[in-house]
Order: sequence, then structure tokens, then C-alpha cells
Amino acid sequence: MGRIAGRFARVEPRLRAGRLVLGLLSDLPRKNCWTIAEWAGEASPHGMQHLLCRAVWDADAVRDDVREYVVEHLYDEAAVLVVDETGDVKKGSHTVGVQRQYTGTAGRIENSQVAVYLVYAGERGHAAVDRELYIPRSWTCDPDRCQAAGLGQDTVFATKPDLARTMIERFLDAGHHVGWVTGDEVYGGNPKLRTALEERGIGYVLAVACSAEVPTGAGRFRADDLARKVPKRAWQKLSAGPGAKGQRFYDWAVIDLAETAPGRHQLLIRRNHSTGELAYYRCHSTTPASLATLVKVAGSRWRVEETFQTEKGLAGLDEHQVRRYPSWARWVSLAMLAHAFLAVVRADEHAHRPTPDDLIPLTCNEICRLFIALIIRPARDAAHRLAWSDWRRRHQARSRTSHYRRQTASQT
Repeated sequence: MGRIAGRFARVEPRLRAGRLVLGLLSDLPRKNCWTIAEWAGEASPHGMQHLLCRAVWDADAVRDDVREYVVEHLYDEAAVLVVDETGDVKKGSHTVGVQRQYTGTAGRIENSQVAVYLVYAGERGHAAVDRELYIPRSWTCDPDRCQAAGLGQDTVFATKPDLARTMIERFLDAGHHVGWVTGDEVYGGNPKLRTALEERGIGYVLAVACSAEVPTGAGRFRADDLARKVPKRAWQKLSAGPGAKGQRFYDWAVIDLAETAPGRHQLLIRRNHSTGELAYYRCHSTTPASLATLVKVAGSRWRVEETFQTEKGLAGLDEHQVRRYPSWARWVSLAMLAHAFLAVVRADEHAHRPTPDDLIPLTCNEICRLFIALIIRPARDAAHRLAWSDWRRRHQARSRTSHYRRQTASQT
């Protein structure tokens, strides 16, 4: 918390932000302003709500502090930047950025809010270092709606690859270096993003659809047509990295492409042993890269799924109950900080405390359990619990009265 102390204009919101971060790391079954305020010993949720809505502090500066903290402690010369989006299912139409859209969280089209994240992934660990909320056209075409949600009337539409490019450029402009970027088909199928990375001298392994056309010496071909022409001897069995059940072995092949742009351009093809299912990646490198290197970068993309799982499961990333953009940015930035803390402690424990053969290395989940049990578990007396029970019931009574009044007014 000392890293972000200077981002607060007053001591009160700084201290409350510390309590909020501890609440995000707690074992509460549901994490929001109400539950965290009660857990932290406050008399009502108003202080936590004020912290997210009206207190004076810079959420973007905190986001930058998280980036510096992660890179400092998880630094790896071979680190990869992973871009991906995740969605939160929402009700209603007033939450900033919400509309009916596809979200991988639900696996279907739902009323949801989607954000794009940038994850720093190295040998020591992985954590999110940036975030951008996806604002659909249905919002940017309505300046009044944007202003009501704290976005500003001049908000313009940006695609998910545009948001990814913004975050990658922000990372590089901050003075950090990375050799590779990876992402799924949403990003691999965008020529502007690929060109921007090439211009910055950054290599990439970006997934593309089977229907993507790529240039070869014999003309342009679909990726799946080229895969059928690959001879058996060209396939190599390599691991994309360790998974929950061991090494993730696939068959891999690579084809050189005839791009006019500088650098080496290739099509990487992955084949599943059991099902024969194929996946395709557009690759670029400023210097020749081995097949093993391309496979390692492609395998880094799974790290973003682990990051999302941990941030949501342990740090409450998706449990915010806020409607306006400034509140969303503040909650998400603090959740990223909470998860980064776990990732850094895990990396330091692995580096300085050798794990016995009869134990698995400490995980973020286990570190969080120990931290809760040994460091931050608060002891609250019965009077505090009963006072919160009274507060909740009083608030619910006011809400019920207000609801009945509106219902009566609409019927007269």
C-alpha cells in the first residue's frame, strides 16, 4: 500500500483503500462495499462507497503503480505480454459499457460488461498490468448516456484490438521492454494491431481463424488449406508449457510466409493428439525464432486464464457493484493490486524457500489462505454484528417504503 500512498489527496481515503484491499483478499463469500465495510469494522458502507465514487485519488496512477510493482518483482527477459478480455454478467442497462454481447465467462451472448486486460507473464509468475473497459457503439453514439456514466461526451468507439494496442504502447512508453505479445483470434485477426507491433519491433504469436488468408510464395491461401499440405515429417511434438495435469503436448508445424514487411513472418499450426483439432497463429519476429520459441510464446496465452481465475476467485475482480466508469476503474485497479501482491509473494517464496519433494510449491490460493488466517482475520464482537444487522434492515425498510410509494404513484 505504500507504493500507492501518494495517489491519495487525504489520509482518510488512503487508509480506507488499504482496508478495501484487505477485504478483497479476505474469505468473504461475496465482496462488495457492504460486506467489506462490515468485515473491516466500519459502521456503514458509506465510507467505502465514497472511496469508489467521490474521494479524490487517481485510479490510473494506481494502475501504473501496479504495472511498475509487477515488472519490478516478476521481471523476466523472456516475458510475454498477453492480451485478452473477460466479461461480467450484469442486469439492467445503466452499468457503464453493458449491453447484450458475447462473453467467454458465460460462453454465450448475455447482458454483460467486457474489459480488455494486459497480463505480464514470465517464469517467476504472471499478473495483470493494465485494463481498459470496452465501450460498445450503443454507448458512444449516445453522449448523454456516456456522460451520466462518467465517461464524458467526447468518448469515441474503440475496438478491443484498439484497446490492446493502447495498453501495449503505454507499457512500452513507460520504458519497459518485452520481446513478444500473444492473444486470441480477436487480436490476431486485426491487421492494425499486427502492424503496430511490427513498427515497434515487437514479435508476436497471435491466433487467427482457420479461414484467415495468408501470403505465400505461391499466392494467398486459407490457413486450413495450408495445413492440409503440411507433410507428416514437418510435424514436431512439443509442450506448450505445464498445465494442471502435466505438460501440454501438441503437434506443431510452421510455414514461412511471403510478407513484404520487414522481419520474419510465419504461420504456426497446432494439432491436438487426440482429436486432430487444429489451431492457427500468425507469427512475426525481428530475428529468426525457433519453433520451440514460437510454441513457448503461444503457450503463454493460457497464463491469462489463470490470471482471470485468480483475480476473480481471490481478489473480487468481478464482484464490483458499481455503475459509473470512475468507480469501475478504482475497484478494478485495487483488485489488480491485491492479486499482484499474491503473485509477488508466491514468486519470492519460490525463489527463496526451496519446496520439499513431498509438497507442491505454494500457490496463490494457499498464500491467500495463510494470509487471511495469520495476518488479517479481524475479530469483531457481537455488538458490531448486531449493529450491522440493524443497519441492513433499516436500509431495506427505507427501500421497501420508497418502492411502495413509486408503485402507488404509478397506479394513480
